[in-house]
Amino acid sequence: MSGRERAEITGKITSMLRALPASARLYGLCAQTDPGEVAARMIQGVDLDACPHWAEVASARLDLLDGMEMHRRTWWLAVPLSVTGWRAELSAAFGSAWAELSAVLGVRPAVVAEEEVVGYLQQARRIAVELAPFVEMRPARPAEIVWMHQHCVHRGLEEPLLAEASVHDGFGGRLVHGALRCPSYADLGQVRLQEGGQQTAQAVGDGGVDRRSRARRRKRGVSSRIGREWLEVESAAGTGYQAHLAIAELPRAVAEADADILAQLELLPWPVDVTVDLALVSAEKVSAELKKRRRELLDQIDQRAAQHAVGLPEEMHDAAEDLDEEGAKAASSQLEVEVQSTTVLTVWAPTADECAERARALQKQMGGANYRLIAPMGAQADLFALGLPAGAHSPKGREFTQFQLSGDFAMNGALLANDFGDPSGQMVGVSLDAGTVRPVLWDIADAPRQDVSASFGIAGDLGGGKSVLLKIIASGIVDRGGRIIVIDRTPRREWAHFAHRAAPGRCQVVDAARAEASIDPLRIFERGTAIRYARSYLSLQLGIGPMTAQGALLKKAVTTAADSPTPCMAQVLVALEEMAQGEGAGARDAAALAALLQVVCDEPLAAAVFNPDLPVLSLADASGDAVVVTTAGLTLPPREAVGNPELLRVQPTEALIGRAVLYLVAALARETAFEADRFCQVIVDECYWLTASAEGSALVHEVVSDGRKHNAGIGLGGHDVRELGSDLVRGLLAYLVISRTSDRTLAGHALAALGLPRDDEALLGKVMTLSPMGDKSRAGEMLARDARRQVGHFQVLIPDVPRIQAGIFTTPKTASPPDDREAGSASQDGGPTRAREASEESAAV
Repeated sequence: MSGRERAEITGKITSMLRALPASARLYGLCAQTDPGEVAARMIQGVDLDACPHWAEVASARLDLLDGMEMHRRTWWLAVPLSVTGWRAELSAAFGSAWAELSAVLGVRPAVVAEEEVVGYLQQARRIAVELAPFVEMRPARPAEIVWMHQHCVHRGLEEPLLAEASVHDGFGGRLVHGALRCPSYADLGQVRLQEGGQQTAQAVGDGGVDRRSRARRRKRGVSSRIGREWLEVESAAGTGYQAHLAIAELPRAVAEADADILAQLELLPWPVDVTVDLALVSAEKVSAELKKRRRELLDQIDQRAAQHAVGLPEEMHDAAEDLDEEGAKAASSQLEVEVQSTTVLTVWAPTADECAERARALQKQMGGANYRLIAPMGAQADLFALGLPAGAHSPKGREFTQFQLSGDFAMNGALLANDFGDPSGQMVGVSLDAGTVRPVLWDIADAPRQDVSASFGIAGDLGGGKSVLLKIIASGIVDRGGRIIVIDRTPRREWAHFAHRAAPGRCQVVDAARAEASIDPLRIFERGTAIRYARSYLSLQLGIGPMTAQGALLKKAVTTAADSPTPCMAQVLVALEEMAQGEGAGARDAAALAALLQVVCDEPLAAAVFNPDLPVLSLADASGDAVVVTTAGLTLPPREAVGNPELLRVQPTEALIGRAVLYLVAALARETAFEADRFCQVIVDECYWLTASAEGSALVHEVVSDGRKHNAGIGLGGHDVRELGSDLVRGLLAYLVISRTSDRTLAGHALAALGLPRDDEALLGKVMTLSPMGDKSRAGEMLARDARRQVGHFQVLIPDVPRIQAGIFTTPKTASPPDDREAGSASQDGGPTRAREASEESAAV
């Protein structure tokens, strides 16, 4: 993220810490994700009876994810509620004592009165209101709190799913006749905790821990607990192994960009739970404590001076600097608090050896950043209990307390969760921001219903995967019940080939270059729209500015043609010839325009616009969910000429006609998409031909800005992010994707479009080395910004569906489009094996 975003998030967390009561606890739990859960999110909101092809795609994704370790980070904040008044405190103390005694005696626990429940609820609402401005949060459901207990017990085993608990309405208490009545929680089951996985009690007659007794234990195969730094957790579901490591020492100083150590845990190839027990100390107490420590330091300096010691140790200089810095920060605000935190990191595995290996790896990783981790022997069960909701903080864990001011603690990365992507939709790939497999879902068709634009753009080098991602998104829209209109200007008609393979029987291909149907705007559209598009087309075709004298004549001729008995573009030439019959400069300009337009009319490539005898093309009447308008045969001016009027003026006539005709095709696609009765996406690959002109750029801006109201959007593909449109258009795109961009300058532009610093060397290196050539395991790596403005690094995965894989690749293999047998070889090259290897590679990264 950018420095501005980082500072904004850090500031909010700092403010939240200052608003917390005297104590709190943070839980960063990794919820296990089941492949069936991902498949359910993919089919959410889709009528599979009407869209049976989407069930095929969801099933293929389910098979791909089966057996992979997946999780998502969730953050929970627990704040203890306190009673008010001496009577309430006395009642609470007696209640706690009776609860422990009644459990031993088997007596029914004391009843909780309605007044006490209401008081706690009011206090909880007040705290929630105080914290709401800083961090977005919601109250946890009772079933989710039960899930937190079950998650702690089932680490290393098949866990209950948080997705099910989040919609479960059970486990909650209710008030009955003025007293709280709660259901039984006995179904949570029994659990046995054994540190080191061995019995501590020795057989009678061992004779203590002398050499002879140790030899007898080794002979029986019972090894020492030294080095067995894990906790064996046995429940009805089986036995799992957990290792709880406490942060024993923080680095004295760390760069701000590298301080989010808790967020960096996501990069590990296995999940890590985080529990942070917080105690907040006010600024007055902090200042008093700092003065005390400063006096103690001065006493040590005086003692060294009395002993005639020469110089001070480096540690004393560092301590003095730290005290001065901390004192200055504490004095800067009366709201400042000192955060006294105990942080516990938990790893787990189905076997003890694997658990120990993960714990050692975590210690090395954190040690490399100067964070010292300890797995304290004899305290594993205590640290396990700390991770339970309302679990007690044992005295053994207090020795790991760290002291930081609120701003320093806020930079640790707590409360940061990587939610890149949408809650539901089509799976476009897997995240590379996490060490384990984390599917990335996008629901572009649902964006208008969420008051977000449904337009997106993809930019990058040749062979970076732009067209593949465009086709994956397009096929997903069609299979989920939407419609696409694609403008295919490739000589090999690759989109037409893909549509025939991916949506057989559901697509239609329209050839706009063969003049088999008319795309005359004056014949297709109603009067106002027809005049606007006709003027834009002629201005683009003839190279005439709308605010010039010739532009005014052109407008008059178009209006006259639109009001004629048979409105058509041929009538524009007639109107210009009539205006040329007069005298003066206007007649001469009209004659010049008529001569230029006659040159265009004589070209066969312009027959689709100027031949009034052709039947009118209507994409709205085209059958099929995928409509591909091919323009093979229409040439375009080179990119260099598009932005240079002098160079554009000397281009061949067919190139100028091709550019203008393509604009009309795009306008026709826009109008059809806006009038559709279901979501419709216009796909424009290699979009520079459309966005380079003022008329085309205005058309794209119109679709991007107004498409949401009409349940439509546009998908743009280009080599340079600036080809996607103006800064405003790129800012309005809901999804922006950057593939490999090897040129440093273009990579900087791409980063700026994502909202990231364009001069960051690490980010520039990442963009320039995405999807490196020759490394198929990294094919499809991209950076993207989703609809919620989150930036993520992900890898595109092609669905293991033969009809989609058959025509999705553009890498040259044969001289002609592949037949069914050749499609099988294409599937073998980029099909299920490649997708699974890519997923496994992302998990290893």
